[in-house]
Amino acid sequence: MNPLNYTTNHTSHSDSNGTSPEQLLRIIFEYTTKIANERTLVNVLLLMANMGREMIMADRCTVWLIDHVRDELFTTVAHGVDEIRIPLGSGFVGHSITTGEPILVEDAYNDPRHNAENDLRTGYRTKSIITVPFVGNDGSIIGAYQAINKVGTDAVFTPLDLEYLTLAASYAGKSLESVMLHEEIVDTQRDIILAMGEIGESRSKETSNHVNRVAEYSYVLAIGYGLSTEEAEQLKMVSPMHDIGKVAIPDAVLHKPGKLTEEEFELMKRHTTIGYNLLKASGRDLMKMASIVAYEHHEKWDGSGYPRGLSGEDIHLYGRITAIADVFDALGSDRVYKKAWELDLILRLFEEERGRHFDPRLVDIFFKQLPKLLQIRDNYKDID
Repeated sequence: MNPLNYTTNHTSHSDSNGTSPEQLLRIIFEYTTKIANERTLVNVLLLMANMGREMIMADRCTVWLIDHVRDELFTTVAHGVDEIRIPLGSGFVGHSITTGEPILVEDAYNDPRHNAENDLRTGYRTKSIITVPFVGNDGSIIGAYQAINKVGTDAVFTPLDLEYLTLAASYAGKSLESVMLHEEIVDTQRDIILAMGEIGESRSKETSNHVNRVAEYSYVLAIGYGLSTEEAEQLKMVSPMHDIGKVAIPDAVLHKPGKLTEEEFELMKRHTTIGYNLLKASGRDLMKMASIVAYEHHEKWDGSGYPRGLSGEDIHLYGRITAIADVFDALGSDRVYKKAWELDLILRLFEEERGRHFDPRLVDIFFKQLPKLLQIRDNYKDID
């Protein structure tokens, strides 16, 4: 195996295992508290691995999960290394998950279940191994702990280490399942939001990848503005909903190839309020964010936008970001009423509209991030 490699300071210990009962309780309490308050799977895996590593003084420790769709085991690895994936039944961890039995091996190279391929690739020498499966609330196996190499010269894991790691698995397994369920719910919300955004765009016969590009542009601009990765990801998720209100606009207006009359334009402007009213009643934070985007993405920095004529920072940042992302993509795409603009004309417009239509700071970020935005546009080209 090639598990995670985490660095932890080890304290002095009083029993033959290396961890006193008092220290064990401290480690369990410290980590289970952190795990219970964490909602990000990667962070939970990191905390669980560090907990197991400290409890039994292992050199390396990781948490493996089952991907039933691909019939694989995987772990998300910290420190910039890509995730590890192996076939479901392979190696010690595969055997342990398949059989539901814990494994303690003093010498990995004398056991036929050991896969030495990763050792050969990395130069790391696997010696002693413990693998402990852990179960979810329904009793089914959802993954396994794996600890590699006891710290100390010629040290090997003991049955007491196995008992301790089993204890860690029992404490952490339920929390892990809860986080996995939370991420599944978020993923489902993301799919629903994207689908609803595509419905709004399809009614107005917009380009098929418009919502995807606006989502990606919004993320880049949000990061450039200084928002956290989490908040930028949330904006990326909800920005496809910016035109959801178009579902209630008549086809004769949406599909009109020429310029709208004043009356038709007033009707078109209603899509912002309609979208806001569709989304605002939800108690979900993502839907509340989506309602802001739907409501304010046509407001302008100088107050000449709609539906409320907001100006400056009275326009929510989410609306200001989505406005730039939406206009940039709209100008560069063929629409029923126009052909796509050339890039130099689009950039000239953004320079002219800095401080009029758009937040000046966001326009500066737009130009700074332009190479990334153009790469996104290339990655999500429309198919004729």
